[in-house]
Formats: sequence, structure tokens, C-alpha cells
Amino acid sequence: MTKFEVVFVSTPAIGNIVPIVEFANLITKLNPQFSATILIITMPQRPLVNTYIQSRPSSATNIRFLHLPTVDPPTPDQYQSSIAFISLLIQNHKNNIKDALRNITSTESEGSDSVKLVALFVDMFSTTIIDVAAEISVPCYLFFASPASFLGFMLHLPRVESVESEMEFEIPCFKNPLPKLVLPNFLSKEDAYFWVSYHARRYKETKGIIVNTLKELEPYALESLHNDLQLPPVYPIGPVLDLVGPVQWDPNPVQYNYIVEWLDLQPVKSVVFLCFGSLGSLEAKQVEQIAIGLEQAGIRFLWAIREPPKAQLEDPRDFMSYENVLPDGFLRRTMGMGIVCGWIPQAKVLAHKAVGGFVSHCGWNSILESLWYGVPIATWPVYAEQQMNAFEMVRESGLAVEIRLDYRVGGDLVQAEEVKNGVTTLMNNSHEIRRKVKEMSEKCRFALMDNGSSYTNLVSLIQELTK
Repeated sequence: MTKFEVVFVSTPAIGNIVPIVEFANLITKLNPQFSATILIITMPQRPLVNTYIQSRPSSATNIRFLHLPTVDPPTPDQYQSSIAFISLLIQNHKNNIKDALRNITSTESEGSDSVKLVALFVDMFSTTIIDVAAEISVPCYLFFASPASFLGFMLHLPRVESVESEMEFEIPCFKNPLPKLVLPNFLSKEDAYFWVSYHARRYKETKGIIVNTLKELEPYALESLHNDLQLPPVYPIGPVLDLVGPVQWDPNPVQYNYIVEWLDLQPVKSVVFLCFGSLGSLEAKQVEQIAIGLEQAGIRFLWAIREPPKAQLEDPRDFMSYENVLPDGFLRRTMGMGIVCGWIPQAKVLAHKAVGGFVSHCGWNSILESLWYGVPIATWPVYAEQQMNAFEMVRESGLAVEIRLDYRVGGDLVQAEEVKNGVTTLMNNSHEIRRKVKEMSEKCRFALMDNGSSYTNLVSLIQELTK
């Protein structure tokens, strides 16, 4: 019996690698003839990625992780932005990836079963590896972990001069004009703009684009992509989620157990959960305003806060002490009403019956998790494309409450009154949004069932790979 191998190259960030691993899981479970190899690029500044990889089961799975040899990282004179650093780092791994693929193809004829390497999947920042796939004649596909709307934005980037002069932008994947204030920061950074534009051009060279979304969630954006004759086939196969894994790789299980015990004691849908992502952190003045707003709102809360990174490429870290960053007496006054914590398995918290609202940075993985569990969001974007995600959820889809669409670290603070009003609206006055989120939750689950839209697209992709 012929076996099929697929190989993945992932950007070394937790928000990129987790959906790739889960997508590989979907393929190998749907067709047991498939096995997957995920090439791991080590980045010492991202310890959570290593923790995640080490937690994955090493047996009884058709997925293996292959750590690539280290390479010299880009030097400071070669980049100004983290996007440029990541893109150059992955490019420096070209020879390592070529060697890994050749090793896989050289073993195809070994053993009783023949193994055929049928695809190399790159992600949004690893398109330089398309050259390697072409060199050894392996079909190359793109796995896009962000929404279809952002894919469309990358394919129709506003010109630099228009970003400086215009206030709104017509982008084919959005029904409404995009305000300047929700455009990503990278548009103002020369090397980041160059690399995003470069990657977007190369997406068109792949044999197919797999997007972690579903037709029912982004019908307008997906229709726009399907109508673009310059693009290869687009396969929306989401939501691709890791709903169990976060507990397995939680770096602080004692904290998690304490939180679950507290949640178990709270009334159904009474707790607002505030979390700003694996790379999200807020300055001390903003943390203080959130604390004042939460105390004034008088609503039960679970609040994950993290210390800003010390260097450009590092992850945020958990605070050693919360007293230094919170208002005097806040923890004492809110004892029993809320918990302040560090990194926490977000998906498992959203699954808890006590959680009734989610103040979120609007990373795409977080949005999909909240929709899966039917927990409405109040938008508080921080970095990357999150401002655009927040705009899509509030203005395009009507699936979220707006705290801010255009927040950026270093910009105007969200004042305590805004926090209070946003949390109160989310928890007490968002009945229509809550209804729509519940409907979308059902659509997310149905999309992955037999004959659901995403399931059907995944079957079509597998048929394409095995031709």
C-alpha cells in the first residue's frame, strides 16, 4: 500500500505552529495513509514553542517533529522588524530544509510500503522555501493561519504613499472601507512592508492555499478570493483548533488547577476572561486602568497579564509579583471576585461553563476558540493584524462588542471608564451578539462534520494530494 508524506515548515511562534500541527492531525486522521513531518526551526527567544513541542506525544501518532540544525541568525544590520528577522531566519534554513526533504525522498523505497512525498506546506512567512520545493520537484502549498480577510489584505497591500495620505482603504475582501487606524503597524516599517509584499506575491506560486477559516464565518472574503483568477485554489478548512493540548504544555499546572477550582464555584456565564495572547503584554499604566475599570464594574473576572519583553524578539514573561503593577490594595479588595494570573491554557478556560465573556486581543486562534465555545468577545487588539480582525468581528460580522478597534501599545490608553463600560456591555447588554455567536458556534462545529463545508474542502484537498 502506498503511503503519503506531507512536510510542514512553520514560523517559530506558538500562534503559527499550533494550527499547523492540528491541521496535520486532521489530514492523518481523515486518511491513515498519510503521515506528516513538521520541521522545527529553533528560536531561543521563544521558549513556549519548545515547551509545546516537548509535550506532544511521541508514539501512536502519524506526526513527527524534526528539529533542523541551527543556523546563524540574521545580524542586527539586516533587519529592523521582527517580520524581517523571521523571514531571513527561515531563508537561512534553505539548505537544512532541502537536506531534510532529500532524506525523506531517499527513504521512499525502503520497507514493505512505498512512501511518496506529496506536498510541502509553507506558512505566511516561509515562502522563500517555495524555491526548495521547486528545486526537488515537490508540490508546494500555503497554510494560512490568519483569516481570509487578512490574506486578501496582503494580496492587495495599499501603497506606502497612500497609507501616509489617505484615511480609508477599499480592500476587496472587506465589505466596508478599512479605516487607516486599523491597518497593521508593519505598513510603516520599510523592511516589514517589503517582506509582507514579497510573501504575498509568492502565495500565487503555490498549488493551493489552505486557510484556517470556514465559509460560514467569512463568506464575503472567501468569495473575493475565489473570484481572483491569479490565485490557486483556496481551501477553507477551519476552525483548526487545539482544544486539549494547552493543558498538556501548560508551564504552570498548579496555577491552572487553582483557577479551575475557583471557576467551578462561580455561577454559569458570570466570569469575564481577559487575555491578550502568547505575545501580548501591556504597559503598567494600562494595567492600572484595567484594574480600576474591573473593580468599578463589579463583575467576576479572570485576568491573565504578562510583563512586556525585555528585547525585541523575546516573548513576554509572567510577572514575578503582581503587587508592583496593580493599584495598591486591588488584590485584597477583589479577593473572591477575581483572579489575576500569568499564562494560562486559554481554550480550556473558554470551555468552562462559568466563563461568559472574553476581552481578547483578537488573534485569529483566539477568535476561533471563542466562537467554538460560543463565548462573545470584547475587542482589544494589540499587535500584528489584530486591529483588522477586531474590525471584521465588530463592523463586518457583528459578532463582537467594541472596546477598541485601533488600540496599540504606546498609543492612547484605554481609560478605566471604557474598560468598565466595555465589560458591563459584554456581560449584561450584548444579547443580540450573544445570539449570533451561539449560532456561529453551531456552524463551526457543523463545518467539520461529515458533509460540512470545511470537511468537504479537506476531502477535496486530500484527493488532490493523492492524484
